[in-house]
Amino acid sequence: MTRFCCRHLALAALLAAPQAWAQAVPVFTPGGPDAGAYGAAEGYPLPPTGRRSNEQHLLIGLHSHYDRLFPAHEVARGPAASNLARAPHELELAYTYRGERHDLGDYLARHPTTGLLVLHGGTILFEHYQYGRTEQDRFLSQSMAKTVNAMLVGIALGEGAIRSVDDPVETYAPELAGSEIGRTPIRALLHMASGIAFTETYDGHDDSARLFRLLFAPNGPGTAGALRQFDTREAPPDTIWHYAGLNSEALGLVLARATGMPLAAYLSTRIWSRIGAEANAAWTVDASGLETGACCLSATLRDWGRLGLLLAQDGAWEGQQVVPRQWVLDATTPPAPDSFLAPRRMTRFYGYGYQVWLLPGPRRQFALLGIHGQAILVDPESRLVLVHTAARLKPSADPGALELRPLWNALVAQEGR
Repeated sequence: MTRFCCRHLALAALLAAPQAWAQAVPVFTPGGPDAGAYGAAEGYPLPPTGRRSNEQHLLIGLHSHYDRLFPAHEVARGPAASNLARAPHELELAYTYRGERHDLGDYLARHPTTGLLVLHGGTILFEHYQYGRTEQDRFLSQSMAKTVNAMLVGIALGEGAIRSVDDPVETYAPELAGSEIGRTPIRALLHMASGIAFTETYDGHDDSARLFRLLFAPNGPGTAGALRQFDTREAPPDTIWHYAGLNSEALGLVLARATGMPLAAYLSTRIWSRIGAEANAAWTVDASGLETGACCLSATLRDWGRLGLLLAQDGAWEGQQVVPRQWVLDATTPPAPDSFLAPRRMTRFYGYGYQVWLLPGPRRQFALLGIHGQAILVDPESRLVLVHTAARLKPSADPGALELRPLWNALVAQEGR
C-alpha cells in the first residue's frame, strides 16, 4: 500500500461520522516542531549512504530510513499480523511539567516526535505521526536494540544454547579467548558492568565512535578484532555500572556463536513471527556480516508496540511463553536498594537490569531507551505501553526528554488499572 493511499484512507476516516473521528485511528501530520530546520522543504532527506549524521536537516530521514543507509538483515515477520484493537475514543491525557498543565497535543507541538503510540493491553489508545512519517516507516531503535539482545540471550539460555550467564564470554566466542572481554561473565555484560574501560559520550571522538568505525571499516579487524581493541580492566566484573556499547556488542557475538544463527534470523523465529509483527524489521550488520548488538534495529511503530506488550506480559503472547517468564522478571525487577544497580542509586533516577532501564517507585516499571529520544515505557501491572520515536538534536541529556516522565506517570495514574 502506498504512502499516499495510507494518508487517503486516514483522511477518509477522519472525515467520516463523528464516532469515527473520535476513534483512536492513526493521525498523520506532514510537519512538526521546527519542521523547516528538519528538512521539510527537501522532503526530510537522508544522509549519504554509509554515513550517520547529527545534522538537524538529516535527522528525520536518518531515524526513519536507517536501513537504507547501511547493510542490514531482514527480520522476517510471520504469515499473519496479530490484531490490535482500537479504543472507541482517542486518549485524552493531562499532565503537569514544570508547574504548567499540558496535554498530548501540547507535547507533540513542542517536541520532535516522529511517532507516539499508547497501548493498553492489546488496544491502541493513541497513534500519531509527525514530519510526514507513517505506519509503514521503520523507526531506528538506537540502543533499544540492547534490550532485544538481552531477551534473545534469555531464550538461548532456555533452549540450552547458552548454559549459564555466569559462563565467561570466551566459552561461546573462542576468538575472544585471553582478552579481558573474553574473561568477562555474560551476566556482567547484561548488567553493563564488565569493568572494562570504555567511553561513550557521543562526541564523535569517544570509544563508542572508535568501536563503530572498526566494526564498519571495509578492511577492518572484524567483530572480535574490534572488541579486543578495548582490553583495559578498570574494575572486577559486576561491581560497577558503566554504560558501554562494548558490552552489548560482545553479547551479540556470544548469541551468534552460541545459537549458530544470525541474530536477525533468531529474532525472527523466536520473537518477531510469534508476536504477529505486521512488517519485517531490519537489523544493521557490521562489515563482517554480524548484526550490531548495541544498536540499529529498525521496525514500525506498532511492531515496537507489540514488543512492548510482549514484555508487559512477562514474555507471554496469546497463551504461549515466547521469552522465559523468569528471565523477563529477572531482567526487569529492581534489585535490593543497596545494590549498585538499584534505581536512584545507580543514577539519580534509573536503575538497571539486563540491558534494560528500571524506573523507581513501588511497582515494577521499566524502559527501553535510545539516544535522540527513542523510548518504550512498560508497566506490566496494567499492561500499559508507550512507544516514542523522535529526532532530538542532542544524543542524550536533552532537557526536553525529561517531559516524557511526568507524561508517563500521568498515563499510568489515569489508565493503569
